[in-house]
Amino acid sequence: MNADVAVVGYGPVGMAMAALLAQAGHRVIVLERYAGLYNLPRAAIFDDETMRTLDKLGVAEELLPKVRVQRNYEWCDADGELLIEVDYAETGRSGWAEWYMMYQPDLEEALDRVCRSFPHVEIRHATPVTGLEQTADGVVLTVDGPDGPGTVTVGHVVACDGGNSFVRRALGVGQDDYGFSEPWMVCDFRLRRAVELPTARQVGDPRQPTSIISLGPAHHRFSFMLDSEDDFAIERDPELVWARVAAYLGPQDADLIRVATYTFRSLIAHQWRIGRILLAGDAAHQMPPFLGQGMCSGIRDAQNLAFKLDLILTGRAGADLLDTYQAERKPHVRAVVEKGIELGRLQTIRDPAAAAARNQELQARRRGQEKIRFPGLATGFLATASAAGRGELSVQGAVGDGSRRGRFDEIAGRGFSLLVTEPIRQDLDRAGLVAALEAAGVRVVALTWQPEPAAGGDGVADVDGTYRRWFAEHDCSAIAVRPDFYVFGTARDAAPARVLARELLSALGAGTAVPAGASHSL
Repeated sequence: MNADVAVVGYGPVGMAMAALLAQAGHRVIVLERYAGLYNLPRAAIFDDETMRTLDKLGVAEELLPKVRVQRNYEWCDADGELLIEVDYAETGRSGWAEWYMMYQPDLEEALDRVCRSFPHVEIRHATPVTGLEQTADGVVLTVDGPDGPGTVTVGHVVACDGGNSFVRRALGVGQDDYGFSEPWMVCDFRLRRAVELPTARQVGDPRQPTSIISLGPAHHRFSFMLDSEDDFAIERDPELVWARVAAYLGPQDADLIRVATYTFRSLIAHQWRIGRILLAGDAAHQMPPFLGQGMCSGIRDAQNLAFKLDLILTGRAGADLLDTYQAERKPHVRAVVEKGIELGRLQTIRDPAAAAARNQELQARRRGQEKIRFPGLATGFLATASAAGRGELSVQGAVGDGSRRGRFDEIAGRGFSLLVTEPIRQDLDRAGLVAALEAAGVRVVALTWQPEPAAGGDGVADVDGTYRRWFAEHDCSAIAVRPDFYVFGTARDAAPARVLARELLSALGAGTAVPAGASHSL
C-alpha cells in the first residue's frame, strides 16, 4: 500500500487529520486538487477546544501573536442597540481563551509546516481524486496528477474535501437539508493602520443584514447579505464595496484584498462512514456561520477519527470502532447547526415590522441570556456505566510536578489518561492496574489538591483548583479521558475505579493484561 490512510483535501481539517495520524506514527498520503495552499481567508474563528488540538500539534504558541483573543460577541439592531451579547472567558474549559479571531492563511501555513515535518507524510498537490473502489483490504483511489492518471492504494480514506466533496458524491451519500441558506458577499481587508472597528458584531438591519468580524490583528471582514446571488456581479465592484464600509473604513485605512460570494448551507450527510471511507468537516456537514463553529466542528471530527484509526491500525480495536464516529459526532453537529439556524433567522429578518418585534423581545430578555453550550457524547466509545461526567468535554487546568508549572497537557502529557486521587492510585497500584494501564499507553495521573506535590511523591499538583472543582462537581475520584479530550468514564470510589480501569484496558485491546477480576468489553 502507498499509505495507511489517504486524506483527501488539504484545508485545515485535512491538515489536522494528517498531522494527528502522523504524530501517532502512521503513513499518510494527502491528495489535494489545488496546486498549492488556498492562501485566502475562509474560516475566521476558532475556540479553546480547537486551540487545545493546535497545541497538541505544536503550533499554538506560534499562532498566539497572529490571532486576536475575542472576549464578546455582539448582536445589534440597525441603530446599534445591543440585542444579544455573549461573553467569552480569557481562560476557558480547555485551558485556552474561549474565542480566537484568525487569518486562515496563517493557520494553514503553520499546519502545513507540521505535516511536512513528518517523513511519513506525502503531500500531493494538483492531484484530484477521480474515482474510488473499496477492496477487502483497502481502498484504491484513481487520481489525476501532474504526471497523468494513476492509482493510490491505502488502508482507509478520510475525505476532508469540502462541501462539494467528490468522495461523498462518488459514494452516493445523500444529505439532510435544513432548508436554511442565504447568499452573502464577503469583503476582506488588510489593515494599513490601527482602526477602531467592531471585532465580532452581527447587525440585524432589515435593509442590510451585516456581519463585521476581525480576522486577527491585521485583517478585517465585512459581510453583507444579498437579495440574490445574481446581485454579486454588480455589488462586487470595489467602489460599491468601499461605499458600503465608508462608516468604518476608507482606502487610507486598509486595502481591499478579496470580494467573494458565499452561500451558506445547512446540510448533514446521511452516512459518515461507508466501509473504509469516512467523511469529515464540510464533506460531512455544512452549517451557517453565525456561531463560528464550521472549522471547529471539522477539527473535532479529525480528533475523534485520529485516535480511533490509531487503535485500529495498531491492532488494538476492530474496524467496527469506526461506527462510533457518526454516533458520537452527529448529535453535536446537529445541535450546532440548529442553534446557528436559530440565530441566523433572527439576524436576517428583512421585514421591518418583524425586525422591530424581534428587537423588543431580545432587549427584554437580554439580562437572562446564558452562554451557548454544546452537548457532549451520549453514546459510542464510552464506559458502560452512565456516571456523572461521562461523555463531557474534559477540563484543562494548571498543574505542577515539583519542577514545572503549566497546562496539564504540557506537564502531564497527552493521549489516554486516568486522573485519580492519590488514595485511588494506591488502590489501583495494589491491584496491578497502574502497570497494566501504563503498558497499554494510558497515563495514570495522581492529583493532589495542594499547591505543590508532596516531597518524594509522584503526584501532580492542582495549581489553580480546576481539578478539585471538577472532581467535586461530579462527586468522583477517578476520571478517564480520551485523546480527543472527552471523558470515557468516571468513578466515585475505589471499587468502581477498578472497574473503570479494567473497562478502559479492555477497550484498548489489553484485556489479557488485566489482573484477575471482572473485565468489561466495549
